[in-house]
Amino acid sequence: MPIDLRSDTVTRPTEAMRQAIATAEVGDDHLDGDPTTRRLEARVAELLGKEAALFFPTGTMANQAAIMIQAPPGTEVLVDADAHVVNLTGASIALAGVQPRFMSPTGRSVSAADLKRAARPPSRYSPHLSLISIENTHNGAGGVVTSISGLREIADAARDLGTPLHLDGARLWNVEAATGVAVKEFASCADTVMVSFSKGLGAPIGAALAGSAALMEAAWGARKRLGGALRQSGIIAAAALFGVEHHRGRLTADHANAARFANAIVGCGGAHVVPPDTNIVMIDVPPRTTAAETARQAAARGLLVSVWTASRVRVVTHLDVTTSDVDEAAHIMRAVLERS
Repeated sequence: MPIDLRSDTVTRPTEAMRQAIATAEVGDDHLDGDPTTRRLEARVAELLGKEAALFFPTGTMANQAAIMIQAPPGTEVLVDADAHVVNLTGASIALAGVQPRFMSPTGRSVSAADLKRAARPPSRYSPHLSLISIENTHNGAGGVVTSISGLREIADAARDLGTPLHLDGARLWNVEAATGVAVKEFASCADTVMVSFSKGLGAPIGAALAGSAALMEAAWGARKRLGGALRQSGIIAAAALFGVEHHRGRLTADHANAARFANAIVGCGGAHVVPPDTNIVMIDVPPRTTAAETARQAAARGLLVSVWTASRVRVVTHLDVTTSDVDEAAHIMRAVLERS
């Protein structure tokens, strides 16, 4: 079996998670409320310090619902030019009928200064700014963390603009692990927050959106329109709840493995390695080769990595890879980079 470092979404449920799935108490979530799903939603709301949370099949759908309930059609959403919500979701933002306005970060992720610079003055000729979306960790930037102080400054800037803030926190659990700051502190900066269960927490499916009770009531309707109404959702919510309760504490191991991998290949073959904040390592391959060729050669040797751009590959550590796997992966990548 190859070592699969393409994403932390490739994990398989552990035996204990499978047992939680098999024994989950269920009901019709769309009619009466599935009891396991309700427990998950209550726990997520508690952890994020929000009034309510709503379970979604995917983070893409949860982010889309957040946009739909806060950004009316014909308005504008400020978002990082490299954000997941506008680059890796099949243009789902178009379903809301809104226009993205891109922010170009001066650092690895958007700052309050970047936001202020991108927000144009109100004009009858321009779309009304209705929402600001921030991603933390920032996937495209290499899992970079926006600090709690940085996010609070962004929240202050959004407040000055009179604009709600959405936090795409697909890997917000990794932010907590990297900083030691509770997720509710980050969530307190935003009006709505999305968290994923199928990345670092190892669940096979699922995400949640959290915010005020009124916003989550509106999100229920948006989820319905998007086809996300579920029946016995407790079967999948049980896996998510297990991940929340049992896998958050081990995320620092993924971060350590990512740093171990990065350190092992620094300088190999002229490649540039982006120092990881969390569990994502970005590698800019030497000019004499391409990301696609690097990935092909790595796969031939038993290592799967993602092609991120024409010149960049991505490696993500997760709960299904051991330290010895990471060492072997680094050995393979060194060989590829030095011979390419």
